[in-house]
Amino acid sequence: MVNKFNNKFLRLVKSVLIFFIILLLWKITNYLGIWSDYILPSPEKVYSTFLNMISDGSIFINVYASMKRVLIGFAISTAIGIPLGIFFGIYSGVYEYFKSLINFLRNTPPLALIPMLILWFGIGEESKIIIIVLASFFPIFTSTLKGIKNCDSKLIEVGRVFEFSKLQIIFKIIIPNAILDIAVGLKLALGYSFRAIIGAELVAASSGLGYLISDGKEMSRTDVVIVGIIVIGLLGIITDYIFSIIVKKVSKGKMVDAYE
Repeated sequence: MVNKFNNKFLRLVKSVLIFFIILLLWKITNYLGIWSDYILPSPEKVYSTFLNMISDGSIFINVYASMKRVLIGFAISTAIGIPLGIFFGIYSGVYEYFKSLINFLRNTPPLALIPMLILWFGIGEESKIIIIVLASFFPIFTSTLKGIKNCDSKLIEVGRVFEFSKLQIIFKIIIPNAILDIAVGLKLALGYSFRAIIGAELVAASSGLGYLISDGKEMSRTDVVIVGIIVIGLLGIITDYIFSIIVKKVSKGKMVDAYE
């Protein structure tokens, strides 16, 4: 228990130390005039801009806009990706018919579809949410498919010995066995969602963190651009941490179930 705490504390110290080293180097290069304020403003300037954006509420408006789009797109991907992954994992013969099409779509960068989606749906919310769905669907789908396909055949045989129906085998053995893979897929998908929404908002948006960065570029406000990048990074760290906890809990739950 003590060693576990010490390891966590050591990792935290290392992370904080790296942060302060970067901040110190940033301050030194600014003080020596290596970079102009246009290229890289001082940490104080960026911090002041961040406080101003908090006080006028603009940062919250843009964070809310991006998070709303991400969560809607992520929810749609989850609602479609998990059932399809389960279906194709169980009925692998049917999956073979769609495999080429799915691989084609999976290898097509969602951001490459932005011009076409704007032509079809305009610059409204629909095009941005579709981009998120396309980016986050495949990690969820492929992880679910993998989890279903990798179910231990011995467990299925045990279910048959106990005279489980096909539905009972699916819901009591196959799907629970795939939960960890599904959780990992959801974690990856959320990260992909953030990347996709920023790209979509850089091209076509009037709100959101991507729009904030693009607007900062148009106004030659490097400090605003840096604030947007930092906020995106922080949101990514927070969501990744939350899902890491969920994945660990799911993993521990599976270990407990195995011993029971």
